[in-house]
Amino acid sequence: MTGSRGSVLQTFLSLVIMSQLSVCTKEPMLASTVTLGNTDDYDYTSDPDDVDYGQFVLQCQKADVRSFRQSFLPAIYAVITVLGFLGNGLVVITYIYFKRLRTMTDVYLLNLALADLLFLFTLPFWAVSVVKHWIFGQVMCKTVYVLYRVSFFSGMLLLMCISIDRYFSIVRAASAHRHRSKAVYYSKIVSVCVWLFSLLLSLPELLYSDQKQSDNGMLCKMNLDNSTIVFTAGTQLAVGFFIPLVVMLFCYCVIIKTLLLARNFEKNKAIKVIIAVVLVFLMFQLPYNSVMLMDTINDVNATVADCDFSKQMNIAIDITKSLAYVRCCLNPFLYAFIGVKFRHDLLKLMKELGCMSSERLISYVNVKATLTSKRGSIATDTDSTTTFSP
Repeated sequence: MTGSRGSVLQTFLSLVIMSQLSVCTKEPMLASTVTLGNTDDYDYTSDPDDVDYGQFVLQCQKADVRSFRQSFLPAIYAVITVLGFLGNGLVVITYIYFKRLRTMTDVYLLNLALADLLFLFTLPFWAVSVVKHWIFGQVMCKTVYVLYRVSFFSGMLLLMCISIDRYFSIVRAASAHRHRSKAVYYSKIVSVCVWLFSLLLSLPELLYSDQKQSDNGMLCKMNLDNSTIVFTAGTQLAVGFFIPLVVMLFCYCVIIKTLLLARNFEKNKAIKVIIAVVLVFLMFQLPYNSVMLMDTINDVNATVADCDFSKQMNIAIDITKSLAYVRCCLNPFLYAFIGVKFRHDLLKLMKELGCMSSERLISYVNVKATLTSKRGSIATDTDSTTTFSP
């Protein structure tokens, strides 16, 4: 009995020792698998120079992209900021100085200029962050992101409101005239709603924007997952481009059709202005939104594996985004400066500021009066209203 127990114990100890030896021989193989991949494809006797490093994932180096941004973006941002502040500043000063908010278009144009100025205020911060890194802290990171987004959405929605107002002023002139006394009040309510709605759409920037440490210094960026990326990009494309574009195309197409049927000497000029407004919107907004859509799809699906293509997309985004920003400089010329009464007020303001002599102002007014008298009574109506002066 004792002999059988001894043989069983001897057999059990032998099995334990064999299992431990088996584990010890397998651990180095497991470590090799984790570090190098499939051990069946790796030749331990080969020379290190013969290893195919193309099988390893390399990080995409974008030093050339950063160099391009540091030279291109600050320069173009500086030009846009100076020209934009000059044009939109004149619009705001003229409207406030003469207190000339008599129509819905006047209210929308003033709010559009304010939105553009708010947008231009954020550009110097981005320019400094490109040249160096983000040095303004977490609070300013969120503030600049929110201001940027609010001004962007409000600007696009106000452009849409201007086209709707012109539609009712020209195509539905009788209805617009009946509500003329309350038009300014309605426009103020609409403007407040536009700003509040834009602020609501900017909540992702408030929640997810943050400064983050990187190898090249502190960054101010959005920390988003795929679902949030789709939401923010989809909102920008829909509210910031497609919806305003569809409304503008509908309103201005109907306006052009109405002008072609009207007997007015300035209808050709009005049609040219409308075409210029639509073309500028498409030329400056369509490229950026197209590139942004492609970049969003690539980010969500993780389809970009080529480093050169990724760098090309980064540069394309920088160029098209800067092109879209130029529109802030053109808005005063496309919407405010073309108005006859606004130009008169602007000239009076320039004279009172000492930028224009009284003789030059009088000569300009006399020339315009002579042209108006030659045009007749219909011209007087056109010069005093915005009906045929989009």
